[in-house]
Amino acid sequence: MKEDNRIGYDKAVEELRLREYPMLQGTTYLDHAGTTLYAKSLIERFSADMMTNLYGNPHSASSSSQLTTRRIEDIRLRLLGLFNADPEEFDVVFVANATAGIKLVMEAFRDQREGYWYGYHRDAHTSLIGVREAAAQHRCYTSDAEVNDWIEESDNEAMTPALFAYPAQSNMNGRRLPLCWSRRIRTNKKGPVYTLLDAAALVSTSPLDLRDPDSAPDFTVMSLYKMFGFPDLGALIVRQSASSIFDKRRYFGGGTVEMVVCLQEQWHVKKTDMLHERLEDGTLPIHSIMALDAAISIHKELYLSLSETSKHTTFLATKMYEGLSALQHGNGGNACQVYKDPAATYGDSCTQGPVVAFNLRTQCGGWVSNAEVEKLAAVKSFQLRSGGLCNPGGVASSLGLVPWEMRENFSAGQRCGNDNDIIRAKPTGMIRVSLGPMSTLQDVTSFVNFVREFFVQDAPSAIVSPVTSLEVEPPTPSRLYVENLSIYPIKSCAAFSVPPGEAWEVRREGLAWDREWCLVHQGTGAALSQKRYPKMALIRPSLELEEGVLRVRLTGSLRDSTFTNEIAIPLSADPRLFTNNAAYREASAKVCGDVIQARTYTSSQVSAFFTQALGVACHLARFPAVGNGSGPVVSSRHAKSHLQKKHQKAGRMQIPGAFPETTAHVPGTAVSKPILLSNESPILTISRSSLNRLNELIKAEGGKAAQAEVFRANIVVAENPHYPPGSEKPYAEDDWRYLQVGQQYFELLGPCRRCQMVCVDQQTAERNQEPFVTLSKTRRFDGRVYFGEHSCHLPMANASSPLVQSPTIMVGDPVRPFLEDDVGCNEILHALVT
Repeated sequence: MKEDNRIGYDKAVEELRLREYPMLQGTTYLDHAGTTLYAKSLIERFSADMMTNLYGNPHSASSSSQLTTRRIEDIRLRLLGLFNADPEEFDVVFVANATAGIKLVMEAFRDQREGYWYGYHRDAHTSLIGVREAAAQHRCYTSDAEVNDWIEESDNEAMTPALFAYPAQSNMNGRRLPLCWSRRIRTNKKGPVYTLLDAAALVSTSPLDLRDPDSAPDFTVMSLYKMFGFPDLGALIVRQSASSIFDKRRYFGGGTVEMVVCLQEQWHVKKTDMLHERLEDGTLPIHSIMALDAAISIHKELYLSLSETSKHTTFLATKMYEGLSALQHGNGGNACQVYKDPAATYGDSCTQGPVVAFNLRTQCGGWVSNAEVEKLAAVKSFQLRSGGLCNPGGVASSLGLVPWEMRENFSAGQRCGNDNDIIRAKPTGMIRVSLGPMSTLQDVTSFVNFVREFFVQDAPSAIVSPVTSLEVEPPTPSRLYVENLSIYPIKSCAAFSVPPGEAWEVRREGLAWDREWCLVHQGTGAALSQKRYPKMALIRPSLELEEGVLRVRLTGSLRDSTFTNEIAIPLSADPRLFTNNAAYREASAKVCGDVIQARTYTSSQVSAFFTQALGVACHLARFPAVGNGSGPVVSSRHAKSHLQKKHQKAGRMQIPGAFPETTAHVPGTAVSKPILLSNESPILTISRSSLNRLNELIKAEGGKAAQAEVFRANIVVAENPHYPPGSEKPYAEDDWRYLQVGQQYFELLGPCRRCQMVCVDQQTAERNQEPFVTLSKTRRFDGRVYFGEHSCHLPMANASSPLVQSPTIMVGDPVRPFLEDDVGCNEILHALVT
């Protein structure tokens, strides 16, 4: 399109806006995908029609009723003509909105005795997705490629009716899907396979051509207020050759039957002349239909045609996309993350509609809360939409949210439109701006300037701390690195090793999913431990995040051919994932002497699995993490003297601006760190060099070397293999005060007191004497045996940084220790929390 022509058209729209849309004075309306605006002329013409004519209920023989009937039939034809639909091939059923039209189609298929199969595209609006609930079978197609493969599949002729539905335009990001699918499905698929097109978003700014009935969808729904702003009316356009699907419709209402008998006999005769007579139950919204006549006329007078509207809005959407995409912070980072489908191109009306969906990023790369954007937009008189946009498939795929995460977010209190819109450093929704016939280039410019003014940082952040350079340039080369990361999902059971290269979330209560479950005795409620049940080491949980399950397998001597050796537990805390709504019962449990409130699984299958494995009656229990609506356990065991021993030299320093949980203590007082089912601290760290020295001593006495697994550490720190031999520093961790792991910081809380549980071989569950015997000889202080260090994560202060919104560490991360007296240690820690 020529830009000069578009600029001229835009000027004309600006002029007509002054007289036709007085409600736009002082505001910028960017939610046309929700509904467009009605023109002043439309209301005036409709009002004049109402004042001039007398319209009666069409179910009568009076002159006013006959006038209504004639007008409705004329408008019905006019609406078909707007889409080049031949009335011999198509019929129009007036409904409340597109959703009501979809529901009418669903009811027809639901009334088929044999049921029906339903398929729908990932980009479907919620109203299309809801059709699956009445289907015997259903499938969501996650991409165009999957749809194309299904269309080309050679399959046997279907005996039951099948319905495939998709949107002509995504209401999320404006991507326009292939309209040729209806024809291809009709050509390639055998049996009764029908197509349902949600055209509500498309026809708001673009023409729809139904002149070829062989290529048209069987059912097309639309919301006419999205086209004209008024009236609040919808339409279902039915291909006449597909109308037989409604023959078995059981419900009838006033106006759709010729006669009804309900006393001594029960029978009725439906109308048969026209399809719409059989489907339009009750009295039609006659005044809304009259308004539709005026709406079609006024739209044509103001905007010439839907083709011109399409060109105009395509031009504006391109400018909006380019303007937002070009916004950069002073450090060069993009301010706007636009969710554009790779198959769509702004400027091409065949593939992209006038919608831009996006999220905003801070200068540090973190996410800006959509709720905050919408609040500020409201203050500055910008009307837009944010949240889930009634498009769960499109939003989930764009934001990288897998099903278990969405359930977990819901369990944590996330709802569409509330302030809880960033969870685990991922947005739960997005912002949408959409354009309509009366939008102008000034609307686009104003909004882009608004985003630039309030959400683009031109200069480097005013808060510059010593940590800034450490975040950008982690300490390299490093003498130490993370050799291994381990999670213990079920307390006292085997570890799950984090795969190398996978960034693992660090939460306030420890590493994600660490010790969130435990096994409790059915009689006493006490948590089971390897001290008493060493075979718990052979219960191996694994976190399968893509599947959204905690999979538990039995190994070694626990394997038994007489019962199942594997079970899957949903990661989501939402009980509705289970077949029984009463998936949990609240109960107290005893964990290492502390009484906690946990959720015990009521599933007999789950209890039987663990009971048969260990030979002791037990339940699986889950501790609700911080994000699940309950506070973390604060264990009294943090008051133990061995966590204070390290700080006897002087009173613990108070970190300025720290959260209460990171406020340090003085000798003789308890530490309060949020943890789940860990015994004494959120995270346990050990040193490979220290373990090697311990094993040298064990082997010197003829004993069996200890594996790192027996110490059940979360983080194993080792010397970099590129450093020369002999550079190891065993037990250097005794003097560490803080650790920098990758770009995250941890506080060392004190040495870990060991017990005989370290003697359980984690591969065979057999008990040994080592390494406890050698530890007792070499690592006994004040009558207690120590190995490894308790630690916790220190949050950074800049909440707009992804390092704060999503703190992660991974195997291979460089490790830098800080000693108590290191130069600059206090300044760096001050910068972390201020």
